[in-house]
Amino acid sequence: MKVLVTGVGGQLGHDVMNELAQRGYEGVGSDIKEEYSGIQDGTPVTTMPYVPMDITDAASVEKVMREVNPDVMVHCAAWTAVDNAEDEDKQAIVHAINAGGTENIAKMCKELNCKMVYISTDYVFDGQGTEPWEPDCKDYAPLNVYGQTKLDGELAVSGNLDKYFIVRIAWVFGKNGKNFIKTMLNVGKTHDKLTVVNDQIGTPTYTFDLARLLVDMIETEKYGYYHATNEGGYISWYDFTKEIFRQAVALGHEEYSEDRLSVAPVTTEEYGVSKAARPFNSRLDKSKLVENGFEPLPTWQDALSRYLKEIEF
Repeated sequence: MKVLVTGVGGQLGHDVMNELAQRGYEGVGSDIKEEYSGIQDGTPVTTMPYVPMDITDAASVEKVMREVNPDVMVHCAAWTAVDNAEDEDKQAIVHAINAGGTENIAKMCKELNCKMVYISTDYVFDGQGTEPWEPDCKDYAPLNVYGQTKLDGELAVSGNLDKYFIVRIAWVFGKNGKNFIKTMLNVGKTHDKLTVVNDQIGTPTYTFDLARLLVDMIETEKYGYYHATNEGGYISWYDFTKEIFRQAVALGHEEYSEDRLSVAPVTTEEYGVSKAARPFNSRLDKSKLVENGFEPLPTWQDALSRYLKEIEF
């Protein structure tokens, strides 16, 4: 099985390539830059084949996909800077990447008759209420430009293909790139007081664990919409921060102890308005994974423990 992976310079694409290599599949990585730009961590992604591809350019997508001729396309590339997406001068490129780029890929997948995995987000919903969102729910109401463009990408996939997996994730963290955990660890070193929102509820997703699930999926023909985050229960960003620091202290990093660093919960309103509206309810129902025979991701607490031991901080 030959798999073309977009966005290998980011968190998830990096881990998908390594998972493919571990299982003996032929993986080809792609991204916008001429050469692989991710971390040089000694894993196979740094030595596996790489091809530059501009997903916003239909001709570039056609050329690369015809040359590679993959059995599966795992589309991880996206504009993910949620606040910057609100800037008027950025909106056209955000749409070109998240919607137009996805449509370019979906059309070629149809022509080449290959499976497609599209990584989406809880942001396609309005984030209200307290009930977990079902994967087949069509009550779309994105709160911001990012969410709308990711929804447009979903519709491009489902409108062009039958052989697709649309996988919504939330609160992503991985080794290769920026994320909430790295941000908290960095600000925790330089501050003695932090405020973190406690009225936005969801579950983190470790890309290392998600990559395993995605490769499990492409080995099947159980197509459709899925939700995939780590297990371990729904939490707030405040809860997540407290556990990050608790585990960091357990690893010997006393600078994050409660004696030196206080963390206070605040509402989104108290924290201050960001450019992009954020969902309060990012709870994703993942029961469809088990129903279709897929192994759920480990708990987020376990994922965090493994992650902190992997990174330098």
